[in-house]
This record gives sequence, C-alpha cells and structure tokens, in this order.
Amino acid sequence: MPDRGGGPTGPRIRVGRPSRRVRTLLMTLGVLSVLGMAFTMFAGFWADWLWYRSVKYSSVFTTTLWTKIGLFFVFGVLMALAVGVNVWLAHRLRPPLSAMSMEQQSLDRYRMGIAPYKKWLLLGITALVGLIAGASASSQWRTWLMWVNGVPFHQKDPQFHLDVSFYAFDLPWYRFLLGFGFAAAILSLIAAALTHYLYGGLRITSPGARATAAATGHLSVLLGIFVALKAVAYWLDRYGLAVKSSDFKATGNWTGLRYVDANAYLPAKTILFCIAVICALLFFATLWRRTWQLPVIGFGLMVLSAILIGGLYPAIVQKFQVQPNEQAKEAPYVQKNLKATREAYGIDDTKVTEYSGTSTTKDKTKLRDDVDSTASIRILDPNIVSPTFQQLQQIRNYYAFPNNLDVDRYSKDGKEQDTVIGLRELNLNGIPKNNWINDHFRYTHGYGVVAAKGTEVEDGQPVFTESDLPSTGDLGEYKQQIYYGEKTTTYSIVGGPQKEIDYSDDSGEKTTSYKGKSGINLDNPVNRAAYAVAFNEPQILYSGAIGKGSRILYNRTPKERVEAVAPWLTIDGDAYPAVVGGRIQWIVDAYTTTNGYPYASRTTLGDTTADSLTATNNNRAVVAQQNQVNYIRNSVKATVDAYTGEVKLYQWDTQDPVLKTWMKAFPGTVEPKSDISPDLQAHFRYPQDLFKVQRELLTRYHVTDAQTFLTGSEVWQVPDDPTNKSGNAVPPYYLSMKMPGQSAQAFSLTTTFTPNGRDNLSAFMAIDADASTSDYGKIRILKLPTSTTVDGPKQVQSKFNSEQDIAAAIRLLKGGDSDIEYGNLLTVPLDGGLLYVEPVYVRGGGLKYPLLRKVLVTYGGNTAFEDTLDEALNKVFGAQSSTSPPDQGTTTPPPTSSNPTVQQALNDAQKAFDAGQEALKKNDWTAYGKAQKDLEDALKRAEAAQSQADRTSGNGNKSGSSAKPSSSPSPSGSSGGG
Repeated sequence: MPDRGGGPTGPRIRVGRPSRRVRTLLMTLGVLSVLGMAFTMFAGFWADWLWYRSVKYSSVFTTTLWTKIGLFFVFGVLMALAVGVNVWLAHRLRPPLSAMSMEQQSLDRYRMGIAPYKKWLLLGITALVGLIAGASASSQWRTWLMWVNGVPFHQKDPQFHLDVSFYAFDLPWYRFLLGFGFAAAILSLIAAALTHYLYGGLRITSPGARATAAATGHLSVLLGIFVALKAVAYWLDRYGLAVKSSDFKATGNWTGLRYVDANAYLPAKTILFCIAVICALLFFATLWRRTWQLPVIGFGLMVLSAILIGGLYPAIVQKFQVQPNEQAKEAPYVQKNLKATREAYGIDDTKVTEYSGTSTTKDKTKLRDDVDSTASIRILDPNIVSPTFQQLQQIRNYYAFPNNLDVDRYSKDGKEQDTVIGLRELNLNGIPKNNWINDHFRYTHGYGVVAAKGTEVEDGQPVFTESDLPSTGDLGEYKQQIYYGEKTTTYSIVGGPQKEIDYSDDSGEKTTSYKGKSGINLDNPVNRAAYAVAFNEPQILYSGAIGKGSRILYNRTPKERVEAVAPWLTIDGDAYPAVVGGRIQWIVDAYTTTNGYPYASRTTLGDTTADSLTATNNNRAVVAQQNQVNYIRNSVKATVDAYTGEVKLYQWDTQDPVLKTWMKAFPGTVEPKSDISPDLQAHFRYPQDLFKVQRELLTRYHVTDAQTFLTGSEVWQVPDDPTNKSGNAVPPYYLSMKMPGQSAQAFSLTTTFTPNGRDNLSAFMAIDADASTSDYGKIRILKLPTSTTVDGPKQVQSKFNSEQDIAAAIRLLKGGDSDIEYGNLLTVPLDGGLLYVEPVYVRGGGLKYPLLRKVLVTYGGNTAFEDTLDEALNKVFGAQSSTSPPDQGTTTPPPTSSNPTVQQALNDAQKAFDAGQEALKKNDWTAYGKAQKDLEDALKRAEAAQSQADRTSGNGNKSGSSAKPSSSPSPSGSSGGG
C-alpha cells in the first residue's frame, strides 16, 4: 500500500520526554533558584531588623514595616476588588446573543480562546493592578502616619480659618485618597468597557444600538463616580489655593492666595463643584432613563465651564482688575504671605537695627581696645587647616581628618575659647596593604581628638590644645577609639578572635578587641549567612577570623545612623564632634519640615543650603527627606557615640507640632529635653543649614511692609564667597563677638548681605548660637543706610588685592612654587563701622600644608597686611592696645649674649633684617633677596657658635638659636610670624 501521508518514508525520530535524572536535576535547580531568591529577600529584611534591634530602635522598623504592609494590602485589595468586580459585572451583564456581524464573528475567536482561562485571567489582572496600587500606597506611609497622629498647630490660616494642621497633615492624605479614587475609577471604566465590547455589550461597527441597556447603565455609573470625584477635587482645590505655589512677578516664588485666587479662582472652584455634582447625578440617572443624552450634555457643560469659569474668567480679572493697580490689589495678600512666611521659618522675631557703617570715635586707642572686647577674632580657618592638622597630627598614614574641621567652644581656667576641632579617623587608603582581613578586621577605627585654639597661631601653625597619639591636652581623659565617624563608610568585624590595631607609638603597635555592645553578633550561622548575602561577601560565611564574640559594625557615619533611626527627620549637613563626659559624641542637628504651611513661601533645601563649602564637599550637603519646604524647625538634637554608636534623639523644640505628631507615631524614640545634660548642652550650637535657609528668606522677608516688599527696592542677596572663584555663596562663620546692644561676647553665627545685583554692603546678620544662653536663636540684623556706600566682602577683597604694597608682598609670598590661600573673611561691627579680618595662608616651598603667614585687616578705609593680627590691628588704628603685650612687629634690639661670637652674629642678623625691610619698602627685590640670604647666614652662625659654647660648657641648651630678630616673609614663605 502506498503511503497516504504524503511524506517521505524511513525511520521516524521520536522526541521523547527527558529522563528521570534530568527531570530531577531540573526540578532541583528550580527549587534551589526559588529558595535562593527567597533567602536573598529574607537576608536584606533580616539584616535590617537586626540592625534596628541593635541600636534599640526596633519600634521604628516595626512601625514603618507594619504601616507599609497595612497600606499595601488595604489599597491593593481595594483596587483589585474595584477592577475585579467591574469586570465580573460587565461579564454578567453581557447580552445572551451577539449580533451576527463581521465585528462579532472576529470577536468570537477571542471569546472562545479565553473561555477556559476566564477565572485565571480575572485573577491575574486584579492581582497585577492590586500589586501596583499597593506598592504605590505603601510609599505614602509618612502621609498616613501624619494624618492619623496629627496634632493641632493652634494657628489658623487667614482665608478659611482652619487650623494649619489641616493643610500640613489632613489635606495631603485627602489628596492621596482622591488620586487613588481617580485611578480606581479610570481602571474600572477601562476594564468594564473592554469586557462589554468583548462580549457584545458595546458595538462599534455592528448594526443597531451601540450599547445594550445594561452596558449603558454600568458605564454611566462609573462615569458618574469619576465626575463625583472631580467634584470633590474642585472642593479640595479651594483649600489647596492656600498652599499653592506660583510665580509672582513682583516677588518671585509665591505661596498662597493672591487677589485673582480669592476673587476669581475661589468662586470658580465653588461653581465648578456644583456643576460637577449635578453632572454626576445625571450620569447616575441613566440607571432609570437608559439614555446618554442628558449626562453628555452635562459633561460638556462642565468642560465648557472649566474653560470659561476656571480659566478665562481669572485671566480677565488679572488683566483688567489686577494689573492696572497691582500693588493696591495684592497688598493685603502679600501682608498675609509676609506674616506666614516669617512665622513658618522662625524669623518673625528678627530684630533689624539701623547701622551707620562709619565710626565717629576719634580716640584710636579706645577703638583698638574695643576690638579685643568686641570679638575673639578666629584667625584659624577650619576650612583650610585640615591639611595642616593632617601633616602635623596624622601620625600614621591610616589616619585622616575631614576636609572641613569644626568650630566648638571649650573652657580652660574659667574662660571660654573658640576651638577648631577634628577627629583622627580611620583612612583605609593609607594602610600598608589592602586585603579583606586588614580592611575589615585589623584596621577598624580611628583614634583621638586633635584641637587647636581658634584665635592663636605660632610660627604660622595651630596652637594645639589636644594633640599627639594617644591624644593628650586640655580635654582630659576620654574614650579615644573612634568606631563611628564621618569618614567611616565601610563595615568592620570586631570583638572576635582577630585582634585590631588600636594605635602605634614608639614601642610599636598596640592591639585591642572591641568591648562595646554595638553591632550585630555573628555567632549565629543564620546571621552570618544573611550578612554574607546582604553584603555580597561570601567570606563572612566561612572565614576563620570570625568566631565567638564577633560583631559586625555598619551604617557608621553619624548622619547615616540618625537618618536611619528617624526617617522622618531632615538631617543637617554638618555633624560635629564634642568631648562630653569622657566620651566623644557626634552632635547632629535634625529638622522637622512640611510644605503645607498656608501662605508661607516655599524654598528648596538643596539650593538654599548650598555654598562654597558644599560645592567642594558633598558630605556637607543636607540630608533632605522633603526638599521643597515652607516650614522648618530645629526640633531635634541627636548624638552618636563615637565608640558604641549609640544614637539618642532629644526633643529640642518642645512646641513644634510636627515633632509632636512624629512622637505620637513613634512613641519612646525621642527623649525629653530635660534629659540633656548641661555639659552636652554647652556644646550645642545653632545649625548652619537652618541659618542658611533663614538668611536666604531674610533677603526678601526682612521687611514687614507689603508695599515695600512689592516694590522690591529692599531686596538683598547673599554675596559670593570672595576668597575663591567658585561663584557660590559665602558660608556662614562661627565667631565669638558682641553685637551692638549686647553686654558681652556671645558665640554667634554670622553672615553679610549685599543689594541685589551690587557688591556694596546692605546688612550684617548674626544669630546667638550658644544653646546654653537665654538668647539662643535670636536674630539681629544691622541694616546699612542706602544713601551711602559701605564696602561689601567682594569690594574689600578686591581692595586687598589691588593695594600696591599688599600686591607686592603677595607676589613675594607666591614666589617659587608657593601658593596663597585666603581664609575666612570675617566681619565684625565696631563702633558704627565694620572691621574686616582675613588670614592669609601660604602653601609651598617644600611644605605640603598651609601655614598662616599674614593677616589682612581693614577698617574705616585703612588697610594693613602684617605678620600677626595684633600688628595689623595696631597699624590700622594707629595705636596699640593698652591690654595687649608690646607690638610683636616692632623691631627691638636683639638680646645680648655673653658669647661675643654669638653677639656679633645676632648683630649681623639684625642689620640684615633692617636692610631687608628697607629694600621691601623700595620694591628692590634684588637687595631684598641678598638681605634675606645674609639674615639666614647670620642666624646659622649664631646657632653654631652657641652650640659650640654649650658643648664646651657641657650644657645642651641652644638658647642662642632662638634669639632671632623679627623677619619679614621670604619668597618661599618660610619665615615670618603667626
């Protein structure tokens, strides 16, 4: 018989099932893959739980987790039900017979194809939309917690007379619910319409009615729900006008109602609400009327009304009522904005005082004496001297200091001293050999505090009050190991069999083993496996360096730890260390914020807090949970122990309703203000980021009169930093000083203002920064007259650089491979005038770090550029302080010596010095260079002669070598006083 299959004859190749061994292998691999993914997810969760438990903030983890889970399931289920029920209802309302048309015949294939999988398809669609909706809702955990725990502000907005808490806590949640409702209505409408179309309830090309009565009623109800939600949106929009941001030509960024909002948009929203309600009722009425005619007419009317009433009418009001008389129309609303903004940013009690800008005192000695009583001028710039600390106090390559040091206050003999302070932190890049054991087991921590007087230098170098390794000095005994710091960004495993390097001295390396309770115990194999996965480091699982007592430390920067335990706070960019009670404590300022304060203008934290320091150091940037805010309070002071990593949050602002809300949401996480010890509070200071936000607002909101505000004639700006070419704002400076009206110096934070678009000085601002005083946080502004011109920072710097003698001296300092670095340009109000002081550092001439070689001072048009601050002040005022020692810059006869050879050498040195000074005045650089060489030769001869005399007498003292005349700076920058 012939083959009827029509194919070729021959043996058939059978494709059989895989063997049992292959099937078992594939199944095993599949199970292992699923288990691996599950354990990876579990590892991250378990590591987080262990970390929060280790820092004793497990309630933060559980509260946040359960809130997210609750929102996920509630809103996920609601969305799934909304879509699923409408798909099921549309399927149930399908017509029994579909019309015989080409359209329906083509749809039959799809209906038959999905018929066996209808239930699974429905479950899959609803599960997908539920997952998406749940994930979106879980991200709103902050909004939910603020709504459910909100406390009143006891302040009402001026338009609707509702408590501010409605806008800060309630309105954001209502808007989320409204957005969720819109999403549910739209998705349900789309799903229902597709189902009706698939099963014949809706027809596009078939003859007869386009929709069955059942489909018409179903879709009309959904459209009615959508329009009803639109009505709710119109009603909420009325209140939203109080926190709406817009551009206002007269003032720039604007928040709140203006004339057109109150007189056009507000009534328009009310009318549109009424129209939307009527339109929704017309859609619901189709359940009985079974016709689309009236709802469609109503919907068209609503759209037309939105265009005419909501868009065209306000534009007409703005054009023909507001613009012809803008100041008069807008003034009442600007006044509300002024009041609300000043309250929201805590600048409502700012004291503005007129200041002449010129001194009237003729007694130069009195003025010179007043300098010492008015300010403790800090000539040691914490933003420049970090390399100096590094070179002189690093001791070992595996230590490092932050790029920007901090300013604090410490007392000695009952007198408070401005102090520049930094920690000798771990630097893994400097260890002898990088490997896993060294990086994570042996080199685990930094060691010791290094501090220097802010107002003194010696031979251009800091005068250290705490130094060496181990650190010793004025700070007494304290725990010196630094396991938690700003530069500690990697994990360490401590406390186990592997010893850690503690520090090194002349006798060799000292080892230690961590005794703190911080970190997570790795004795448990589950914990080890979890961290091996979480850190993608399999050696954690099997390394013999991990044993009984081993603990893993991570999340080790102070800001990182505070942000983790209080994710509802905004963290200041500059954490700073303090020695308190025998421990090194990091102090971190934290803020509560909202963008829902009615009428208060918004600001962007990232932009407002940027300056010339944050431009070069990202670690100083604010850690913002909410970047756009219009209310901010420094409500929390946090501490992080440098050894144990213990985090404590203290309630600082006891009146802040936002903090009270979060304390209700996370009970027990914030300790009362009464728990702050006096020793700790003595180191609290006014935070820089808050100050920068306030000074930016005060460029416009220092005025309280609406008419002046609208004209813009009193707008200021924060000047660019004149000491560098970054083009960024000048940073604020900490300085102990006495403002006019104050009886004594106070630790302050200061800044200057210039007119908008000009460089002369408009105002000087200082805030009391010492948290232990009753005036803490008090803002004082000295406003310069607009009728006269007072030099601003940029102009002062320009005059410094253009003075012929100063320019010549600077060229000398820059000789060879040296370079100049200008320190902070400090401004001090003095007797009606303004004293500017700027330290000048020299780096080069074989030195890898900057030394303070000169001080620039100007006052009342007089400028000095001298070796020391006292010399510069004496020259500027033409008088010497009656309370200070004799002028160090005065040439005095060298001390006499019983050794004639030494005496002759010292006399030659003095002659060479005098010749150098004379050559400098004549700009005779050849003669100056020769004089400097003669000076150096003479000093060497004096030292050699004295050494010989000492050896002859058996005395090792080299006192003769210290008998140097005062010298002016050489081109290498190697000579000159501090």
